[in-house]
Amino acid sequence: MSNIDRFSIVTLILFFLSTLFVIHPVSFHVRLPVIGKIRLTIGLMSAPIIAIAILWAAQCLGPTQIRNGIVGTDDIKPYNILILFISLAYMAITLDVTGILQAAAFWVSNKGGDNGRKLYFYFYILLTGISMVVGNDPIILSGTAFLVYYTAATGLEPIAWLISEFAAANTASMVLFVGNPTNVVICEGFRINNAAFTAYTILPFLACSVACYAALAFQYRDSKHVPRRLSFTAKLDVRQVLKDPVSACFGSALLITCLIVVIVLSFLHVDVWKVTLPFAGAKFIFDLSWDHYRYTTGRIPRYGEKGESEDASGDDPMVSELKRAMSMPHDLERPATFTSMTATATEVAAVAQKIEPAPTKERAPTAGSSDTAVPKEDDGPRLFDKQRTKLDIVHAKLAAHFPTFFTALPRLPFGLIPFAFSQFILIEGLSHQGWIEVFGIWLVRASGRQMIPTVWLIGVLGVILCNVAGTNIGATILLTKVVHAAPDFPVSSQKAAAIALAVSSNIGAVSFTFSASLAGLLWKTILGQKGITIKQTTFAFWNMLPLLAMTGVGLAIVTAEMVVLY
Repeated sequence: MSNIDRFSIVTLILFFLSTLFVIHPVSFHVRLPVIGKIRLTIGLMSAPIIAIAILWAAQCLGPTQIRNGIVGTDDIKPYNILILFISLAYMAITLDVTGILQAAAFWVSNKGGDNGRKLYFYFYILLTGISMVVGNDPIILSGTAFLVYYTAATGLEPIAWLISEFAAANTASMVLFVGNPTNVVICEGFRINNAAFTAYTILPFLACSVACYAALAFQYRDSKHVPRRLSFTAKLDVRQVLKDPVSACFGSALLITCLIVVIVLSFLHVDVWKVTLPFAGAKFIFDLSWDHYRYTTGRIPRYGEKGESEDASGDDPMVSELKRAMSMPHDLERPATFTSMTATATEVAAVAQKIEPAPTKERAPTAGSSDTAVPKEDDGPRLFDKQRTKLDIVHAKLAAHFPTFFTALPRLPFGLIPFAFSQFILIEGLSHQGWIEVFGIWLVRASGRQMIPTVWLIGVLGVILCNVAGTNIGATILLTKVVHAAPDFPVSSQKAAAIALAVSSNIGAVSFTFSASLAGLLWKTILGQKGITIKQTTFAFWNMLPLLAMTGVGLAIVTAEMVVLY
């Protein structure tokens, strides 16, 4: 502790203060000349950046730490991680745009029939399987909306089905190194081969997945949550929601090929972004070319024309098919649920870009709310109204011509870029002020450099820090740095720490705060826009048993693996 001074104390305090604002954003209104009254939010996007600015002004960190936070140290390359994640996200989200995930959900619904327990299990298996390949973000974007519509259509209480979806998506993301940004941090930070990462995590994943479902089935055993028989059931037309079979087939083949090539080339130590970026570029070219062909041949509606996929009320094919199959009325108890899917896409896009949607009434700020100042609509005419109107028309025409790209673009997690860089820079600041070295010494003292204690220390700390250290991304970066800084830490304990962290950083999203992961913030915001409010305490209560079960079982399997290996 001899290196700790007042600058170190200030750095640590501001790090945790920025995390506090991520968990509980603070909004206030400011009136500016010309622009008018705007709402400012200190939260996910802005709080870490403000903390960095204050620390730089106070000389607690400098240009070197900022550069290291962008370029990387200890074999962790932030730009590599973010290029990889955005590239794979583009391929996964454009695949989702084709309707293939909705079609899979319809197929599972038909297989489950009116048996509520069987249907609950089938949906869990489906969401787990898809998340293993495409990661959790497409499931959160598409699966959440589907389950909201489906539970409203069948008269089910949504909480059991939504919690199951969230748990399945985040648990399955530990299998492939591309399933979660935290996995990439671990692979790079501990120099774990991509194929070896899956070999290490597949058994903990299977154990966690079984334990999670068992916990969910136990706590939702009451028929009011998951009834034995559904009151409203009907056979759903799978083909109705598969909007673009050609693009679905091409996108699936391209994504699987990309993952295989990445795993093969990892043995040659090729940076993964050099593989995924060309594949994403190929998918981008295909999307533009195929959409242009469909547009010019009349397969998709031109600008100003109504699409065949929409019914008279303007509903998305998924909503239309549910209404038809279930003989649903157009006005249900949750009216916000059955809005036009076009509006849904716009709102989700706004969340992904971290900008405020454009509703007619002011919304209360949420954990996923914008950190961008947004003028209120009732403060007079818009600034540069004519120019913006022209741009809106140009955008609408391009969106009609290239619907795949323009639907996927706003859903891409661009908000991850400044947030992740900010977390890297803040942790570089902690390292510069001596905290990482101190934490490393504490780890040595607590574990005695022994392998088994390290598994449980890092595993439990990982789950806790997901809630209090700037999402699971911040927790993973911090603990990776701490393990590296631990003096004379044996190789076996480092490997044990890496696999324990891989498990905890994924299941840690199924935790006590929405801000334990970016997926949690997005999930909460989508539900709010659909008229479903889940309180923080409710979220924590229903996640407690699955999280405890997964933590115990998952870390036990990691311990067994390490004992066998070493």
